[in-house]
Amino acid sequence: MTRDDVGPDLRKVTKVTNTLLADESSGRLADCLRGAREFLLFYDWCREIREEYLGLYVDGIIGVFLFQISPSRVDVDEWVWVIVGDLPPAYLTCEDCPNPATALDGYIGAMSEWVEAASTGRSVAELIPVNVPATPVNAEKLRRRLEFLDERVLADYRSDLS
Repeated sequence: MTRDDVGPDLRKVTKVTNTLLADESSGRLADCLRGAREFLLFYDWCREIREEYLGLYVDGIIGVFLFQISPSRVDVDEWVWVIVGDLPPAYLTCEDCPNPATALDGYIGAMSEWVEAASTGRSVAELIPVNVPATPVNAEKLRRRLEFLDERVLADYRSDLS
């Protein structure tokens, strides 16, 4: 599979528009999207964001966004998932995550590896970056959030995982 072959299933996402953001009365979706944009634009490999899509959103808990970017390097995919919310932010490529459910599942899996390493005192240097110290206490806090995401959020999207 070449980099050009890697792409998301756009039938499973909603293009971000002003109307979509205006329909969200609390404004927290817009705040979540802003956080995802800032997280993505922090990286020098992201020159600009070309398109934005909402994949999955649970108010005050999690937002799964899909971005089409203009990469600043040839080794960077143009499609990137960004997961933000009441948990450590992260990005994932679409190579193994064609839809929001698989992106969230990939996030949970990668963060679970971090939890396992941090709870046992192993190095997290080669794992997904997490914006807190790798301590057993932080690992337990994240483990509980991941468990909630898996049991209460991802459970509603199991059919999209196969």
